[in-house]
Amino acid sequence: MNSSTPGAQMKVRNIHKRFGAFTALNDVSLDIAAGELVCLLGPSGCGKTTLLRCIAGLERQDSGTLYIGARDVSRLPPQARDYGILFQSYALFPNLTVEANIAYGLTGNGRDQARQRVAEMLALVGLVGSEKKYPGQLSGGQQQRVALARALAPSPSLLLLDEPMSALDARVREHLCSELRQLQRQLGITTLMVTHNQDEAMLMADRIAVMNNGQVEQYATPQDIYDKPATPFVAEFVGQGNWLPFRRSGDSHARVGDMNMRLVPGSALANSGRLFCRPEAITVNPTVHEDNLFPALVREITFLGNRCRMSFELKALPGHALLAELAPEAMPRLGSQDIWVALPPQRLQVFA
Repeated sequence: MNSSTPGAQMKVRNIHKRFGAFTALNDVSLDIAAGELVCLLGPSGCGKTTLLRCIAGLERQDSGTLYIGARDVSRLPPQARDYGILFQSYALFPNLTVEANIAYGLTGNGRDQARQRVAEMLALVGLVGSEKKYPGQLSGGQQQRVALARALAPSPSLLLLDEPMSALDARVREHLCSELRQLQRQLGITTLMVTHNQDEAMLMADRIAVMNNGQVEQYATPQDIYDKPATPFVAEFVGQGNWLPFRRSGDSHARVGDMNMRLVPGSALANSGRLFCRPEAITVNPTVHEDNLFPALVREITFLGNRCRMSFELKALPGHALLAELAPEAMPRLGSQDIWVALPPQRLQVFA
C-alpha cells in the first residue's frame, strides 16, 4: 500500500438543489485542498448531507459543477467518481465476514491481490485477527473500522464521511475521532465529513464549513470559526456566547444600558446592534486595571471539572444573564455581591 499518495483537490462550484418548493442548497461553493479534511457542520436540515450526496452522485444537483482533481464529475454515476464513503449506519453486510466486507469493492483485483489488500487494510485499522468474524460479533467501534477499511481499500482520491461517529458513545467517539484524524493525515487522503457535532468538527477539521438554510455562512479554520464568527448564526451555533444590545455613542464606543463600553479603535458601528463575546473572554475581579470594568451579581455557578461556568448580571443591566468561564480557584463565591467583571475591547465583536 502506498500511504504517501496524495488525495485529489475537490472543487464545488455554485451548487443548487431543490426538493419541490424546498431549497436544500443555494449557490454553494467550496475549495478543498488535496489532503485536507473539511467538515460540513450545521443543524439538521441545513443542507450538509444533501451536498455530500450530490458530491457522491447519490443526488443530482439542479445546477453547478463538481470537480475531483481536474475531472468534472458533475454528471458521472457514483461508481465513476473515485471516492470511498462511510455511512452513519456503516452499511456492512451482516452475512459476510470482515475480510469479505473489505474485499467487496475490490472487484477488479485478482484473488491474491485482493487478499493482500485486505490484509493491509486490517493492519491499517488495527483489526488483524478479526478477518473471519462477522459484523454482529464486533463492537460499534470495530464495525466502524471495518467500514472505513472497505471505503479505503480501492485507494480512492476522496473520502466521504456521513456522520460516522453518531452511533458511538462519547468516550469511544472521542478516541476514534483522534484515530481517524491520524489515519487521514498518514494517508494524505482528501476528506469531506458531515457532522452536526461541533466538538468533532473542532477536533478533526483543517477547515469547517458552517451551513445554514442551504448556504455556507462561514468557511474557515476551527480557530477562526470560534474566535471570529462571521455571522450571528455561526457565533450562536458554535460554542457558548454572550450578547449585549447596544446603541452607538461615538467613535469606537457603544452604550449598553447605562454603561459606556470602549471598543477596538476603528470598529465599524451601526447606530444599534449587538456585541458578542465568549464566556472565557470575561475577566472576573481583575488584579490590574482593565477597560470596560463593571460591577456585577453572581446568579449561579456550575462546576465543569477543570473549569467553572458562572452566570451573572451586570448591575447596570438587570435581568440580562451573562456567562463567564474560569478556573475553579478563580471563581467567586455564590452570593457574592461585590464582584467586578471586565469585558476586554479586543474580545468584543460587533454585529449589526
